Amino acid sequence: MELNENAPGGTWVPDACTLPAADRLPRAAEFDGLFADAVRGFERAEPARLRLDLQPSPQLAGRAAELMVAETGCCSFFTFSLTAATDRLALEISVPAQYLGVLDALAELAAAAIGTAA
Repeated sequence: MELNENAPGGTWVPDACTLPAADRLPRAAEFDGLFADAVRGFERAEPARLRLDLQPSPQLAGRAAELMVAETGCCSFFTFSLTAATDRLALEISVPAQYLGVLDALAELAAAAIGTAA
């Protein structure tokens, strides 16, 4: 799997993405916005799984859920899991091994959102 460095929406958009090119930049902006507004921390529990600790709010949970559903429509290789508990909201993102580069890029985006290294 190769990331398309010339793809609208940034270098993390894989060639396998079926989203029309014109829609990629707005989708990447949705990820950027969600990460900037919601990510409090992250953990790479294993190479193919990224766990994001999000601000626990119904609005952010709804935003994350909408983005998860939209993203699986064009990049079916993603598996998302959103878990809400008292004072916690977690988003897990998993990918097959050939898409680890995409997950690496999302981990970097999360790190940038909280001002730390991936």
